[in-house]
Amino acid sequence: MSYYNNPGGYRPPPQSQGSQYGAPPPGYGQQGGPPPGAYGQVGGYQYAPPQQNRPPAAPQPPPGADQQLYFWFQAVDTDKSGALTTEELQKALINGDWSPFNIETVRLMMNMFDTDNTGTITFQEFAGLWRYIEDWKKCFQTFDADGSGTINFAELKNALRTFGYNLSDNFINLLIKKYDKYGGKKNAGKGDVTFDNFVQSCVTVKTLTDAFRRYDTDNDGWILINYEQFLELVVNNR
Repeated sequence: MSYYNNPGGYRPPPQSQGSQYGAPPPGYGQQGGPPPGAYGQVGGYQYAPPQQNRPPAAPQPPPGADQQLYFWFQAVDTDKSGALTTEELQKALINGDWSPFNIETVRLMMNMFDTDNTGTITFQEFAGLWRYIEDWKKCFQTFDADGSGTINFAELKNALRTFGYNLSDNFINLLIKKYDKYGGKKNAGKGDVTFDNFVQSCVTVKTLTDAFRRYDTDNDGWILINYEQFLELVVNNR
């Protein structure tokens, strides 16, 4: 059985910002974001409220920039360097339960959109990252069928199959176990995946599948690699 089956023509996130990742398939979920100035929960994703004690004379946004997004960028740029560190970016990204994105997902996004390899995100890079997150949010809202703000086993299975991945229930349970952020805390997990971990799990499946397919030249779902090739595959996808 092939590990990848895509009769519906869907793909996980297409190319974005020159990275190997991207945004979910177009056309999912409702169109548009919240009205300017609106903060709060939007279908399993939260807009982080701006920090208090804003400087009286805030820098003006670049020409053509989204003013609300620029204000938000300035609010989390606590050292006023004009670029966000990983820690500052984490403050900008909030799940539907008001928990911050896990740091692994933040680093993944930092690596994807830090196009000049400075280790920080400029406003222009942040705007691209934000569009990427907005696309994922629409995707998340579509597959969160019960509107709970998290993705359960059935919803994750539906999402992965829609993306074209033919994966067993055992493997999907493994993903749930790994990406349920409460799952490792004395069985406190409910088997649900928050927005940030949903993005990370889908991107992980995509990148590992792409790496596997480079070796699976006959596309039969089986490969033969040596020890060093295996190490190379793992290191290149961390």
